[in-house]
Amino acid sequence: MNENDQPSHQTVIAINSGPKPIRVLLLDDSEDNLILRSAILRQKGYEVVTSTSIEDAEAKLGNIDIAVLDYHLGAGKFGTEVADSLRKKRPQVPIIILSATLERRFGGVADMHLLKGYSSVDDLVNVLRSFEAKKRGKPVVVDARDFFYSRIAMAMGEDVVLEIMDRDGNWQYINDYGAAILEKKRSWFPNQNLFDTYPQIGEEWREIIRQVADTRETYIDRRGIRGASHLPTKSPWWQWNVLVFPIKLSDNRDGVVMTARLIQKKK
Repeated sequence: MNENDQPSHQTVIAINSGPKPIRVLLLDDSEDNLILRSAILRQKGYEVVTSTSIEDAEAKLGNIDIAVLDYHLGAGKFGTEVADSLRKKRPQVPIIILSATLERRFGGVADMHLLKGYSSVDDLVNVLRSFEAKKRGKPVVVDARDFFYSRIAMAMGEDVVLEIMDRDGNWQYINDYGAAILEKKRSWFPNQNLFDTYPQIGEEWREIIRQVADTRETYIDRRGIRGASHLPTKSPWWQWNVLVFPIKLSDNRDGVVMTARLIQKKK
């Protein structure tokens, strides 16, 4: 037996440890919130890194997979400062922002916004899983556009018609109440055109929608919709109080949110 035939005393064992856990950064100025969220996420198999300050969070940006940032941190500080830093340093890392309000400048289509008071920890876990699937190269089953738009609908209330469309009147979303008022299924509306569907609507409303989308101004009509409308008036006393405000659509185009609340005047 020559030296090349000597048995080896070293054994190499290949261990398939599976995918590494997703590392999530939680930023919140409330210790109680951090304890609750981190405990739940660890139970779900995530590795959690917590921070209570912008400075501490920014020091940990190099080794995370997803960032969950509270918007209002107190003392005039905001989680979007960390989001801006993360986009510059590691633009591929998804960002979830928790807020009590909706603000257009939060981010782009790659980011997710959860509204405090309307979003549960289960919502957070579902969004994390969608981003996790994307990171691992798997299909993302959560419709991020519908998820985001539905949060606007929840914030507005169930008794308000809510329609989201681009500047040309192509529907992107409508809530359940609006679909019921217009007597169609919600699934019918996306990418259909308001003015083609309801040709009785005058050019005035086409101009209003385009002006709101282009100028970022808000239109309010407290007298009820003037002239012909796609919203029904089932009695002479039905009037619609309308608010149209600008929004960035999920594909970063300018669009509008049209909300209408029914006012039934007494005789």
